[in-house]
Amino acid sequence: MIESDFSYIEKEDRPWGKFYVIHNEPNYKIKRIEVNASSRLSYQYHKGRSETWVIISGNAVATIEDEIINLTQGSTIFIPKLSKHRIENRSKDILIFIEIQTGDYFKEDDIIRIEDDYNRIK
Repeated sequence: MIESDFSYIEKEDRPWGKFYVIHNEPNYKIKRIEVNASSRLSYQYHKGRSETWVIISGNAVATIEDEIINLTQGSTIFIPKLSKHRIENRSKDILIFIEIQTGDYFKEDDIIRIEDDYNRIK
């Protein structure tokens, strides 16, 4: 799918792929996240929000509080606030999922990184 196939408010490229903010309200935010083949996000947690992930296409390996969970198209998983988590794409195809954030703070500076393949701080 190319960007013109859907509308978004904001786009940000990351070393593992990219995300699009598709809806932003005071008490929730919705993102479309694309993870490149053989890539993963940092192992992290948030003080201000919980997240729900819905896998749209591809297969994912999620780590929630050190528990490994395999996710396929249509899978949904909830990550409570303060829970350490990561999502990984071990396949050769792009992984696409929707992230629904709920809570009281949604800015990117609420990412507390524990491990990061790209040596990003915080």
